[in-house]
Amino acid sequence: MHQVPFFTLLGQPLIIQWLVKSTAFNRLRVFVVLIQKMPKLSVRNLSKSYPNGNSEEVEVLDNISFDVHEGELLGIVGPSGCGKTTLLKIIAGLLEADEGQVFIDDEEVHPGHNRVGYIFQQESLFPWRTVRKNIQFGLEITSVDSSRMNERVNEIIEIVGMDGLEDNYPHEISGGQARKTEMARSLVVSPDILVADEALSNLDAQTRNYLQEEFLRIQKRTGSTIVFVSHNVDEAVFMSDRILVLSNIPSRIISEYEIDVPKPRIRTSQECLAYRSKILDVLKVEQEKAMSRSRQKQSVAT
Repeated sequence: MHQVPFFTLLGQPLIIQWLVKSTAFNRLRVFVVLIQKMPKLSVRNLSKSYPNGNSEEVEVLDNISFDVHEGELLGIVGPSGCGKTTLLKIIAGLLEADEGQVFIDDEEVHPGHNRVGYIFQQESLFPWRTVRKNIQFGLEITSVDSSRMNERVNEIIEIVGMDGLEDNYPHEISGGQARKTEMARSLVVSPDILVADEALSNLDAQTRNYLQEEFLRIQKRTGSTIVFVSHNVDEAVFMSDRILVLSNIPSRIISEYEIDVPKPRIRTSQECLAYRSKILDVLKVEQEKAMSRSRQKQSVAT
């Protein structure tokens, strides 16, 4: 069940009546309980379409709604091209939705806001900057004073485990180290939420497995709230507290799984494999639907 934004809930007539009649202690107690349950991120009824070049529009997102709580790692999986990146860009304020709203800490945010850090699918470090200079870039554009900047950058370098490599350039570090540097660059500005778009996809299997564990270690240490898109169901099950499965376009949430397996997880455990099997079965049905629609279009065209 999706929660309504906190102050919308407080505005309900029955709750207002109760607050008026109750003691100050009870009002404080219910306020604390509601604050604890307030989502960090609320996505409400998001829809988005793109022109297809033939004076028509293709609906990509269709009435998407979900919540993410403080410190949660939410995984999102779905067929290729179903709008996962579009969804992340709307959350991050990089793209405007046609309809719907995004709330962070119960406050509606709009395109251009700076409350979300973004780790892109493609490597995005500046090749002419060192690791340190890449990490501190976000602080430079917010005009943080130099002493605070150095303190914060040193803190993040230690957290992500890039000590001793801070003066290296991107071509002098490995792909895994570059990914950790990108994560550090997003975290250094203390964003409310971090979104990651296939952040570990362009790595060999061994490095990817290692970075999944590092990602979780860093999240545990920082307490970050993360929305993580992946095409890799094994990765999503290993890392996520909860997983949303999206349909083909127009994309909707068709399944939701609470991954009730304690962390750190064993990838090959029966519990993880069971979740993997369920999610793959759902995605297989979506793939078959997409292939069937494609065959129908080809038949009509001929």
